[in-house]
Amino acid sequence: MPSDPPATALFDRRAWRLHRDRAARLTRGQGGGADFLHAEIADRLIDRLDLVSREFPIVLDLGARDGALTRTVAMRPGTVQVVAAEPSATFLTTAPAPRVVADPEFLPFRQASFDLIASVMALHWTADLPGALVQLRQALKPDGLFLAAMLGGQTLVELRTALFEAELAEEGGVSPRVSPSIELGDAAALLQRAGFAMPVADSETITVTFADPLGLMRDLRGMGETNALAARRRSPMRRATLARAVALYAERFPNTDGRIPATFEVLFLAGWAPHPSQPQPLPRGSATHNLADALKKSG
Repeated sequence: MPSDPPATALFDRRAWRLHRDRAARLTRGQGGGADFLHAEIADRLIDRLDLVSREFPIVLDLGARDGALTRTVAMRPGTVQVVAAEPSATFLTTAPAPRVVADPEFLPFRQASFDLIASVMALHWTADLPGALVQLRQALKPDGLFLAAMLGGQTLVELRTALFEAELAEEGGVSPRVSPSIELGDAAALLQRAGFAMPVADSETITVTFADPLGLMRDLRGMGETNALAARRRSPMRRATLARAVALYAERFPNTDGRIPATFEVLFLAGWAPHPSQPQPLPRGSATHNLADALKKSG
């Protein structure tokens, strides 16, 4: 039997992979219906990439899932090869080759391998984001671009609030549910610490409505975005706790049409592997915080 994660681990990597395996099966069974959020965020990342007026011959799609972003990037002018890297082998069976089973925390690639690394909804599952960013910068060729989208700390604030209050009321305590996340104001600094040049970050909020909280929970399973904290409770939630959480959600966060909203905060990060031809850093305090403007200037 597989062993439990180490006591010091933040995420249960095996559980995370199994969640993505399940998401792959559910996505195929529903015709992609549970993958709408990933598709929307990928489209927004591509919009940012399209602001860069240069070609990227060799590309890594990190957290590729079924390869939808891989295929889109492959159609860009000048693209020679896109490597689909994904921790779930089940997802990768439908991704285009070359395919690599890889965890974002432990990259198996040589230094200076890629002109572009793109990642959608994978890096918020890294316990050591600074270390992962260093690996990503090292995997880029000089003057290569890193462009990523990850979920931020305001994601699912409504669901988290309802579950917290329901567990506290019904069970007298709460189980770990919230993954640590970076703040927008810290994102560019983390990129700079990892050795990226011209680091910049911005955020967008996507609000999705559902018929009820149970529908949201089903779609989170279909996305592979359910709790994978190592310290999470392993026993099923009590029926009374779930019922109270559903009622609290509808009571605290009503929508005018009778549906319930779910907030997803998306952080977009961009940085370049250093190269002598790049512009020199701006004076402290004068750097842009608009990712689109920064990509236009650097492309």
